[in-house]
Amino acid sequence: MEERRHPVVENESVNASQKQEHATLVPVERLLEAEVPIPSDTILKSLVEHKVTRGIHVAPIDLQSNTKIILATRSHKKLKEGVICAQLPPHITCQLCSKPYKEPRILPCLHSFCGQCLNKEIDKSGTKQKLECPTCQRSITVPEGGVNIIPQNLHLGFEVEVAGYKSKIGSDGEKSCDACIDGSMGPAVVFCCTCHHLLCKPCHDHHKRNKILHQQQMVGLDKESLKVLSSIMKPTERLCSQPHHEKQELKLYYGTSQLLICRECTFHRIADIGSIATAHRDAMRKALVCAQEVTSKLTRAIDANDKMAEQVETSTKNATLIITEAFELLHQTIEERKKTLLSEMEAISVSKKAALTLQKEQLIKMQDEIGHCTEMTSLILQTHTDHEMVALGDLLPTELKAILKKVENVSLTPNQSSDIHVSLHTDSLIKELSIFGHVMDLLPSPSQSMWYSESVAKVKEMYCVKMETMTSKGERYPYGGLQVRAELRSKSHDGAVVPGKVEDHGDGTYTINFTPQTAGPHQLLITMDGQHVQKSPCDLHVRREYSTLCNPDQVINCSGGSSAGQQKRTIGSSGSGDGQFNRPHGLFIKGDEMHVTEYDNHRIQKLTTGGQFLQKFGNHGSGQEQFNSPISVIVDQIVRLIVSDSITHRVVILDQAGTWLLTINGSVSGSHGFQHPYGLALDPQGNIHVAAYGSNCIKVFTPEGTYVRSYGDVKGPSEIEIDEEGYSIVNEMNGNCLSIFDPQGNKIHTVGNLNKPRGVMLLRVVVCM
Repeated sequence: MEERRHPVVENESVNASQKQEHATLVPVERLLEAEVPIPSDTILKSLVEHKVTRGIHVAPIDLQSNTKIILATRSHKKLKEGVICAQLPPHITCQLCSKPYKEPRILPCLHSFCGQCLNKEIDKSGTKQKLECPTCQRSITVPEGGVNIIPQNLHLGFEVEVAGYKSKIGSDGEKSCDACIDGSMGPAVVFCCTCHHLLCKPCHDHHKRNKILHQQQMVGLDKESLKVLSSIMKPTERLCSQPHHEKQELKLYYGTSQLLICRECTFHRIADIGSIATAHRDAMRKALVCAQEVTSKLTRAIDANDKMAEQVETSTKNATLIITEAFELLHQTIEERKKTLLSEMEAISVSKKAALTLQKEQLIKMQDEIGHCTEMTSLILQTHTDHEMVALGDLLPTELKAILKKVENVSLTPNQSSDIHVSLHTDSLIKELSIFGHVMDLLPSPSQSMWYSESVAKVKEMYCVKMETMTSKGERYPYGGLQVRAELRSKSHDGAVVPGKVEDHGDGTYTINFTPQTAGPHQLLITMDGQHVQKSPCDLHVRREYSTLCNPDQVINCSGGSSAGQQKRTIGSSGSGDGQFNRPHGLFIKGDEMHVTEYDNHRIQKLTTGGQFLQKFGNHGSGQEQFNSPISVIVDQIVRLIVSDSITHRVVILDQAGTWLLTINGSVSGSHGFQHPYGLALDPQGNIHVAAYGSNCIKVFTPEGTYVRSYGDVKGPSEIEIDEEGYSIVNEMNGNCLSIFDPQGNKIHTVGNLNKPRGVMLLRVVVCM
């Protein structure tokens, strides 16, 4: 007889629809292959004879009772006589065949299916390498060896087995003993959780007396015992499926193929199942910890997402309020402007009408006067005699001429035009309103916005800066309308500020123009909505443009008379005492201190800028710590005094206390020699430039006094200044001019028409004569 699948018998007194709600409907299409229903007795006899069918245990059925067999169709929509409905837990039913799992295999996506069902799915797919999970549609790579290599879900198989035994134990009526040959010893009273047999009382007693079997755990056949069956029941021994190994238990693990094997298979490299299981448990625990951490992160992310959604809702309400208030204000402003324009228009209209009315009244009055004269003249001409006419004389003609003259002096055209010109520029306003305001999911970020310039900042020349607005994600912000402010601030003592002229292009880009008025170090500041943009503030050096220097058109007479050259105060007096001077020549101010060279006193004095004496160095002579007509003095970055001693043809370097440190001797032959050093200056690298008056050139030495180079064909250089970029301005006393050299020593410009210039200072270019 053909095997029948998943039977259950329902009493007719039970509401069928109610049973359906709690039953897993299992198709048994093979049971009814014919169109004609099979008699219930035949089915029931088959079910009784086959107590276990496809893993579902069926209790004996009383054929004399009034019963009805129900079969479930695959669609679960229709029930008819002859179809069996099995009550099974959903989690042990295969999704593909809707039957209890048989040899369940677990896929990498953690969904399980019968091994046979997976083979069918692989056959349907047309490829042996790929399988799509029927539950989640994930693409699964089928391992070499097919479904047999996919891990078995042994625990799920065990649950199917437990469900079958629960059905067997929980069925109504008496259960026969599985251990007795003929079942004559009485009905079963307990269930052995180890050998999985129903036992009658004698067989149960035999178990308890047997040394081997007495430790096996038994449970009663009541409903309470069924509840603990899953926790105490042991799985059936796992037996090897290899030929001739069928009775061998799977107790070993083959690591290469990741298979459970028996001892007969030990010609492979094997490991103990217990150690492998422990390793797997450890790996699972680690994976579980990671999964729990990820779950916590996901929970926090979900919470953050919820908070962000709340913030979005709040931002939406705030933005709605801002937009509404802004447009209400615009509407109010437009209405007020409308009223103002209408009022202005009405005032113009009233004024025009009043002027026209006044003009009309004047014209009517003159018209009446002329009419009266005209009537009188006509009447006199008709009625007056010669005597009467002569008596009147020229009264009427004179009056009429006077009136006509009045008319000539009055404009006969309207004194007002009909035009009332309205200038609204609606097109531009509509265009502005069409792009007015922006709503974006990203805000412009000052810290991400950047500026750049393709030009060099020069004095009194336009310096152009371009800025691009960026979002916090580094994307271009495509709208204008931001409050961009910029200024160029001098770092000198005057701290002059040059505001930038900002041009908004409306697409997130801005052009900023400056015209610096002074040279030297500046600070460039650019802010957006009150916050500094990237690289702001930053240092910026403004260059002097020496090529624009021209011959002087003004001479300041320092002896008085000109307000521009008015003497402010006097420091010192003539003499050789402390704080007195005899032909002072060089002056160097640093901070609140100044150093002065004295040509005839052959010394250097140190004073405060207020004139208080602090210290003096040197006396007349040519030895160390002596000077012979010193000309210039400067102080370098390490606060050393550098002095040009003209008569001895040397440059002397001293420390702050006046101690002699180094001498650069010019009284030598060769390229590094020089005569009568006058002016001194330091370039940006700290090198010493010596204006050699007697050699008509500039000599350059390192801070340690090593010769570097010479430059300039100059006539009697008496003074030299070097700016922050290394440009040299040399005072040619015998050439009556200033010469400007680039950092490489090439002459780039000359300012002439001077009269024996003696010095030059680089704050503003001022020439002393």
